Amino acid sequence: MATFDGYGVGVGGPSLDLDLLPGSSSAMPNLPYEPIVISDMDKSLMTDIAANAMEELLRLLQTNEPLWYKSTTDGRDVLNLESYERIFPRANTHFKSPNVRIEASRDSGVVIMNGLSLVDMFMDSNKWVELFSTIVLMAKTIEVISSGMLGNHSGSLQLMYEELQVLSPLVSTREFYIIRYCQQIEQGLWAIVNVSYDFPQFASQCRSHRLPSGCLIQDMPNGYSKVTWVEHVEIEGKTPTHRLYRDLIHSGLAFGAERWHATLQRMCERFACLMVSGTLTRELGGVIPSPDGKRSMMKLAQRMVNNFCTRISTSNSHRWTTLSGLNEVGVRVTVHKSSDPGQPNGVVLSAATTFWLPVTPQNVFNFFKDERTRPQWDVLSNGNAVQEVAHIANGSHPGNCISVLRAFNTSQNNMLILQESCIDSSGSLVVYCPVDLPAINVAMSGEDPSYIPLLPSGFTISPDGHPDQGNGASTSSSAHGNMERSGGSLITVAFQILVSSLPSAKLNLESVTTINNLIGTTVQQIKVALNCPSS
Repeated sequence: MATFDGYGVGVGGPSLDLDLLPGSSSAMPNLPYEPIVISDMDKSLMTDIAANAMEELLRLLQTNEPLWYKSTTDGRDVLNLESYERIFPRANTHFKSPNVRIEASRDSGVVIMNGLSLVDMFMDSNKWVELFSTIVLMAKTIEVISSGMLGNHSGSLQLMYEELQVLSPLVSTREFYIIRYCQQIEQGLWAIVNVSYDFPQFASQCRSHRLPSGCLIQDMPNGYSKVTWVEHVEIEGKTPTHRLYRDLIHSGLAFGAERWHATLQRMCERFACLMVSGTLTRELGGVIPSPDGKRSMMKLAQRMVNNFCTRISTSNSHRWTTLSGLNEVGVRVTVHKSSDPGQPNGVVLSAATTFWLPVTPQNVFNFFKDERTRPQWDVLSNGNAVQEVAHIANGSHPGNCISVLRAFNTSQNNMLILQESCIDSSGSLVVYCPVDLPAINVAMSGEDPSYIPLLPSGFTISPDGHPDQGNGASTSSSAHGNMERSGGSLITVAFQILVSSLPSAKLNLESVTTINNLIGTTVQQIKVALNCPSS
């Protein structure tokens, strides 16, 4: 902790022009920044496509055999492509390439939110991004074709752009231009369908095509909802999937229904905790005095997680440069000039790498989350122990929580660590950030935390997609199915450092070396602590 200046390195050393880092430009996807003219003919076509897609989705959601069968290895629902093509014949696949792959998945379960609230969040692109920040990198409503019925969104039809991600610099994002259509089937029962809509001018940009996908939301008497989710996409595999992620992606787990559903369940629990008034028993020593203070801390932590997820994406706006040396993956670095009110001003260097360990994701998560083992991996703590001084529960799983940590034996007594950990059946995150004591006090007193500057670092942990032979079959809806079934873990470690508080500053070689060494040392210490070979 004594070397928190590690987060602001970069003085001295030869300077590198930002443009010398290939692809550190801020090129953004053409859309939604370029306006699209939607003709009346387009709107009529969209209405027809939406109605047909809704009909198909309802059959996929409500029918078992012959469309779906249970996998004998893991109990997941598998789409019978032969039956599907017979029932829903198509002239041809969307892509001309021979490397087209289909991913289809279905999952269902109960979430702690009523149906109308879910529909409202799903039909608002800003709320959609907030709800699924670990999956949805960006979403924009391009045009509302029909606003639907007031109060329940039935008949609402929108043209949207969205970019989806896996939290690793090794996995390309997926871009879609979709029609989203909501229909109330009966009282307390809604269906929302997503289906790709093709614009010829963006055909080369999109390597993914969404076939009718979406969810059925059914109100339950206790105020919860039963949600059944289907994901069905065609992927044009022009660039090969990285070896580490091949099993996870090709099995449909990386972008599949289980991940969406597990994230929804976890986030609905988080919202429920946000709404509960009264402070929680483990908010240690009464540090968080009021419900407003708790809400403010939860908003601050959510912004920290959102920032972290955005920074490690492979979006067009983040061009990564690979530094060789650490492993076959190397360390990926990217630079951006930050001027957002919630971030430190200046030049920020981000670096990330992904590696595999023969340890279950649950055990890796426990290792990162436990403050007692933190000195074993946190290079910047200088081996000093940390103590949790505040704790907010975010859900039923004890791993879903926000912590404020304080380091022992450090000269920087006014520096704390804000940390949020999240876990569900699709994977987990541990994200943290140094925050000074006055800023933490602002949040804890219930004031608006949106101007507190955050520069988070952390870890993402996902199953490797290899079933653990010893665990046997399990249903996809089990609380931590994939996390417990998986034999090994894919871990992404990412750091951000403020190179200079001057936006015009040049990046220097010393900063790149520092962050490269920081990642290399952290990975090495993790492997040692978990008794894994270093190679």
